Amino acid sequence: MSEDAHSEETVDAHGAEAAHGADAGHAADAAHGAEGGLQIHPMDQFIVEPLFGDGGIGMFSITNVTLWLFLAVIAVVLLMVVGTRGRAIVPSRAQSVAELTYGFIRKMVEDVAGKDALVFFPYIMTLFLFILMANFLGLLPMSFTTTSHIAVTAVLAMAVFLTVTAVGFIKNGVGFLGLFWVSSAPMALRPILAIIELISYFVRPVSHSIRLAGNVMAGHAVIKVFAGFAGVLGLGAVAPVIAITAVYGLEVLVAFIQAYVFTILTCVYLKDALHPSH
Repeated sequence: MSEDAHSEETVDAHGAEAAHGADAGHAADAAHGAEGGLQIHPMDQFIVEPLFGDGGIGMFSITNVTLWLFLAVIAVVLLMVVGTRGRAIVPSRAQSVAELTYGFIRKMVEDVAGKDALVFFPYIMTLFLFILMANFLGLLPMSFTTTSHIAVTAVLAMAVFLTVTAVGFIKNGVGFLGLFWVSSAPMALRPILAIIELISYFVRPVSHSIRLAGNVMAGHAVIKVFAGFAGVLGLGAVAPVIAITAVYGLEVLVAFIQAYVFTILTCVYLKDALHPSH
């Protein structure tokens, strides 16, 4: 009886040690996964947060989006108003940039939409500068990229869509509907093409907004991923740092190109409104 009891106690002791070892192993694995695991959340940088308080976000809440939209407006004012206030014969750097931007956008509007579209030049110029400044400000460390949000770009695209549509009907009346009637096509195909043209017209604000937000968001997410690899590798993060530098340089170019593409598409849509015939 004593030997049986002793063997049972030994088995119980070994079982307890095994269970304790298994628990310790699981705890160690969990700790290793929590501390040493690769934790990269590239989409966290696009979270909208209130600037004041920890409550929910309402219609009139001041958020990080509000702040960086306001800073984009301030940047446009600094360049076009403060930077050109001297109107010197020998321009300063800010005045040179402002004058080059003015000439660049004016020539774009005239070449794409025609001279009769120059009346809309102030609106198109403002649109370009606002998107450009918002894109560039989003490249600053610890900033927020407002143009990565479809809510922002959709408002810009819808404003263009409504403006162009209103101009088309005001200037041409019912003749604006000639934009959807492809007179150069065979008669049998014209009704089908008219439906396709009508659908594509109403898809314009969707593609216009998604193109800008998608390209900006994708670039920032890639930079965040490479930054996560660099943080894990520590001093050996040569390749991720080189990749971050290369992608960041590309993003500077993309910031300008996307503002340019949004603006030139606006000019194309305006041309269709002013001259709707196919």
